[in-house]
Amino acid sequence: MHQSASFKGQIEAFLGFCRVEKGLANNTVESYRLDLKRFSDFAKDASLSATLLGEYLDSLFRAQLSSRSIARHLATLRGFSSFLLQQGLIQTDPTTLLPAPRQWQSLPKYLNSKEVDTLLAAPDRTKPTGLRDRAMLQFLYATGVRVSELCKIQVSDVESSLGFARVMGKGKKQRLIPVGRTALGAIEEYLAQGRPALLKGRRSPYLFVTARGGAMTRQGFWKLLGLHGKQSGIFHNLTPHVLRHSFATHLLEGGADLRSVQTMLGHADISTTQIYTHVMRSRLRTTVDKHHPRA
Repeated sequence: MHQSASFKGQIEAFLGFCRVEKGLANNTVESYRLDLKRFSDFAKDASLSATLLGEYLDSLFRAQLSSRSIARHLATLRGFSSFLLQQGLIQTDPTTLLPAPRQWQSLPKYLNSKEVDTLLAAPDRTKPTGLRDRAMLQFLYATGVRVSELCKIQVSDVESSLGFARVMGKGKKQRLIPVGRTALGAIEEYLAQGRPALLKGRRSPYLFVTARGGAMTRQGFWKLLGLHGKQSGIFHNLTPHVLRHSFATHLLEGGADLRSVQTMLGHADISTTQIYTHVMRSRLRTTVDKHHPRA
């Protein structure tokens, strides 16, 4: 396989496969596109081989990319090679002999209960946008959804009488997540007073809307979260994922099992959820100290 019009066509075919057949998010497909563009620029006219891939990974190390970034590049190449193998465009998968770079496990950042309470109380409930922001923050902390999932929630997805919400996750996989009474109350207040004032007679299937009547965007939510974070005295590293981590961490601290948290977070693999095992270990330590006669 050479870098030529056919090679570029194979990349486009792979990206189309990821988008249509696997149902991956646009952001994920775009990341694959950038990774493969970097690889094709490096490969030039060389044939795809384990030697070439090894040299490419070495170049990423020399460029001082983090092990996590290099692992992502390798995952992209594995997916691409597997696709080419399935299509009969290569006879063997050259990525099978490549070791994954070691990734140091970093503990997820999360807020303590007091910080969460302060943040959730920050929006101004006298304004339609404040009612919306409060409902979004309450829903995010109550469910642990991704910000992309949060922005796509529709009014019909929330079953207030049942206490559940339907969420469309990665790979277009739908899951049901329980929603607490506090979050449902914030949503009902927003639906009664905030959303109609924002829409001004316009129609939208989306639950969380902007003053222009469109769905809230990821970028828009990042911006308003930063604003409320500053109002709450939380100035550093406050992202939607921090609230997602806070949701998972507080559940485990309260005694939830890892499998239940995996289901609610929408993780396909339990190994992804295991970044939260630091909470499990701390609870084990507390349990031993409290109950073991020789602790």
